[in-house]
Amino acid sequence: MISRKTSAELFETAKTLFPGGVNSPVRAFRSVGGTPLFIKKGDGCHIWDEDENQFVDFCCSWGPLILGHNHPAIREKISETLKNGTSFGAPTRLENELGEFIVSRNPYIEKIRFVSSGTEAVMSGIRLARGYTGRNKIVKFDGCYHGHADSLLVKAGSGLATFGTSSSAGVPEAFSRETIVLPLNDIPTVQDCVAQHGKDIACIIIEPIPANNGLLLQDRSFLEFLRKICTENGILLFFDEVISGFRVAFSGAAEWYNIQPDIVTYGKIIGGGLPVGAYGASDKIMNCISPLGNVYQAGTLSGNPVAMAAGLVQLTECSKPNFYQKLSDKTNSFVNVISDHSQVNEYPFHIASIGSIFWFSFGMQTEIRKAEEIDPSSMIQFSKFYNHLLDMGIYFGPSGYEVGFVSAAHDEKTLAECADKICKALDLVFLK
Repeated sequence: MISRKTSAELFETAKTLFPGGVNSPVRAFRSVGGTPLFIKKGDGCHIWDEDENQFVDFCCSWGPLILGHNHPAIREKISETLKNGTSFGAPTRLENELGEFIVSRNPYIEKIRFVSSGTEAVMSGIRLARGYTGRNKIVKFDGCYHGHADSLLVKAGSGLATFGTSSSAGVPEAFSRETIVLPLNDIPTVQDCVAQHGKDIACIIIEPIPANNGLLLQDRSFLEFLRKICTENGILLFFDEVISGFRVAFSGAAEWYNIQPDIVTYGKIIGGGLPVGAYGASDKIMNCISPLGNVYQAGTLSGNPVAMAAGLVQLTECSKPNFYQKLSDKTNSFVNVISDHSQVNEYPFHIASIGSIFWFSFGMQTEIRKAEEIDPSSMIQFSKFYNHLLDMGIYFGPSGYEVGFVSAAHDEKTLAECADKICKALDLVFLK
């Protein structure tokens, strides 16, 4: 067992300062037990906690660190930019540079606006969809997470095509009634919903690569169907690419599947490790935003120069030839070793992957496409698995519903060693 003495002491102090001792719920380690690790530093594909334990990190700050921790070029650019100040609340050249870099290489958007988080991007995109269409309702899918804005903290009701109910205290049911929650990968239910409510639906929002509640990979045909039914009914197709954007391809899942969304949101990777989000669309839609249009959105730290500088360096690396192919190839090799070991031993376990994203699921050997197919009892096995891996020096996000990420800093030797340890951890879980 690794020592968590210092982390435990820090956690006791944190509990007197923050609700549950954390500033984001999953960090509390409640899903896996024990004391959360307090991270001291990171470099490349490794992190160190306050007890000086070293881990290979597959959380990557929940996805943004596609180049790994403490990338020297990003660090140097941040230091250089800081010499001129940290924030101005006014336009800067760096906003232009990052905006032009993204828009000129992304054929799915014509204009973009920077905000400070993925939640803020989605919240703003929803308001834009309603303002542009003059409609009130939105459709989301069970198993997709779009941040903690009120109208999106909604879970499915009692029927398949139903208005959602609040999944958080403090969210008025009136807000929930404007959100319809449907199951993923279910064409007939979407058709029924649009037939009944289509004239009042502003947008259908989906993570085209659902990666917040497991990795619930959808059939391309389902996403193509959504594009078609939205076009036929004057509904905006909204791709939430806060995770998949710049992760599976430079232009995200829209590029991966070659499907044109009407509104797209980004985050994580475009900040180079600093807080940032963005939403984009066509000129026609984006021109509805203030000061040109009547959809209001603003932010003091939007386009923060330090975040813009970090993002520009990171995306420059991501735009290099074969960057995503190399990352995907490494991930596939890593995943295949684990999958082959599981299949040979007939473990009730599956590893799903796309690009450089992967997810471990326990309880069955088949791919999971809907949230309802995840067996909650399988999280007991994940907890055992997770703690075995911590002892072996491997770190993932502390929840069986969270995905893992491979970064450019994960070299083939390290990935091979980790795959071997993960196979050993599976043996410990299933053979005991």
